[in-house]
Amino acid sequence: MRFKTPKYLIGLTAFGSFVGGVTLFKEVLGGSNFSGQERLDGKTVIVTGANTGIGKETAREMAKRGAKVILACRDMNKCAEARKDIAWDTQNKLVRCMKCDLASQDSIREFVQNFNAKEERLDILINNAGVMRCPKSFTQEGIELQLGTNHMGHFLLTNLLLSKIKDSAPSRIINLSSVAHMRGKINFSDLNSEKNYDEGEAYAQSKLANILFTRELSERLAGSGVTCNAVHPGLVLTEIGRHMGIDKSWMASLVLKPFLWLFLKTPRQGAQTTIYAALSSDLEGISGKYFSNQAEVSVAEAALDKEAAQRLWAISEHWTKFNT
Repeated sequence: MRFKTPKYLIGLTAFGSFVGGVTLFKEVLGGSNFSGQERLDGKTVIVTGANTGIGKETAREMAKRGAKVILACRDMNKCAEARKDIAWDTQNKLVRCMKCDLASQDSIREFVQNFNAKEERLDILINNAGVMRCPKSFTQEGIELQLGTNHMGHFLLTNLLLSKIKDSAPSRIINLSSVAHMRGKINFSDLNSEKNYDEGEAYAQSKLANILFTRELSERLAGSGVTCNAVHPGLVLTEIGRHMGIDKSWMASLVLKPFLWLFLKTPRQGAQTTIYAALSSDLEGISGKYFSNQAEVSVAEAALDKEAAQRLWAISEHWTKFNT
């Protein structure tokens, strides 16, 4: 007697094959995982914006490799949940939450004061936190929010931590930028977007500022044993895109979200270039570079403007009251 396969079983098999194929396609499209075996036992890492998305996955990997990981976050409730998840997953008890609101220079200074009082070293600083294409708003000090958070906040944080980073050399600073810097312009005549505000232009300006800061800081750190590089994580599906408007329309959400899920990187995939820049032994002594998909890539011509970098640095010192 010949056995006939039930139609529902054929359907389930076909569906399973389809799901497997889609999952494999997404994995391939998202790029490879960092394969280095470097360990971080006895080292201390700070990751800003580590309660979700790329930052959380970066912090998870640092914890897996034995580091003491400081989750520098604005929302302490979300940070506590992230810490619990990371500590449980990695079996690393050295994961800590510390409040740091990059839109408040007072909060940044308090964070650094507390960190310096408790910690003896800082081996890796990962400036991951950011905001994107938000409605016109300002930091506590009145700086346009995207420039104030993405650049000015990390500028102040990094400089206040610099002596500890130098004392821990060889050490690394990683700044998350974006391919959006390619269309960015540092508008010195309206740097704070007071005359005109376009959320996309303001975001691109802040990401270009990340590159200029990286290159200028790298030069200033020459010979110190501290390297500073920037990364583009790729197009990643995270909460940073919450101002893009997709969720405001149920139709757009229904049509676009499956498409975005398929073609955008997951936070884990998006974290791989950051992890590469922070850990890879191949990058020892390499500084002032920009990486994407775990490889060095070229920056926009505007990012090579040394005069603009120095001018932005001077303005950043003034607006953050650094060295005053």
